[in-house]
Amino acid sequence: MFENKERTSLEELGEFGLIKHLTENFKIRHESSIKGVGDDAAVLDFKDKQTLISTDLLLEGVHFDLSYVPLMHLGYKAVQVNLSDIYAMNGIATQITVSLGVSSKFPLEAIEEIYKGIELACNKFNIDLIGGDTSASKQGLIISITSIGYAAKEDVTYRNGAQEGDLLCVSGDLGGAYVGLQILEREKQVFLENPQIQPDLEGKDYIIERQLKPEGRRDVVDLLAQIKVKPTAMIDVSDGLASEILHIATQSDKGCTIYEDKLPIDPVTYETARELGLDPTVCALNGGEDYELLFTIKQSDYEKIKNDVDISIIGHITDKNSGVKMISKSDVVHELKAQGWNAFKG
Repeated sequence: MFENKERTSLEELGEFGLIKHLTENFKIRHESSIKGVGDDAAVLDFKDKQTLISTDLLLEGVHFDLSYVPLMHLGYKAVQVNLSDIYAMNGIATQITVSLGVSSKFPLEAIEEIYKGIELACNKFNIDLIGGDTSASKQGLIISITSIGYAAKEDVTYRNGAQEGDLLCVSGDLGGAYVGLQILEREKQVFLENPQIQPDLEGKDYIIERQLKPEGRRDVVDLLAQIKVKPTAMIDVSDGLASEILHIATQSDKGCTIYEDKLPIDPVTYETARELGLDPTVCALNGGEDYELLFTIKQSDYEKIKNDVDISIIGHITDKNSGVKMISKSDVVHELKAQGWNAFKG
């Protein structure tokens, strides 16, 4: 990594010099950001709004593999997966803090690449970088990001508000990030066996991007506000659709029925899953990292949302005793189980 480029040791800058170097070009955009980087603590003022805060930790070798994840993409993704948690509360993200643990194998130029991705995400999603920390690490690269945002008290949406009869909706399409990851892992193995063979990613751009550069769905939050639909429950699809449905059902003390033929799966995802010997439905249910928004709405809001091509109604909320299940394309009833991403699996 960066062997053929100029390498600047992080020791030359020191911790405070490094933070100043990495953050001096970031602009403050929000009135709520009273004080950003440069003091002992950031100062925020959201006045009459409720403050939303979420933190994510990304570890090299657990959450990402630098053999095929470009550092700029990693910086971008690290921000957006965190913003997604704020959007999943029906809120607007406005600030982040970024903390890095870096081993001695990383020169300044590598860290700059990560921050280029962070800056791209800040520009796209209108975010202020307001603080963070850096430290030496003996375990490779560690990225911790905290996202901060706001919502009016009456707009905040929790996981536990789904009611019997509510419609279950999801944005975008599902399974692409997981299938993209399988392609990247396949090409990595081919490369390890024969470094002369170039990666074969032709026609797979969409699903590779779904894995390496996913997009938080701020636009869905804006749309719901515009059409005056307040979801009754909401969560982002980070660990797999089945897992997220179970979160909503469990916390709302309800059951849920979804329909396999209603699951939105992109043709490239579907065809590539088949090529790899995978069931596209299983990829959609258990893959994870799609960062779409899964939410429930009242039936009375159906007319407002039915014509949006980017939102699919995949099922409905039932009473608790009915359980959480999927009706297959052949009308077979399957119990839904959480088999998606688990950070503590060996």
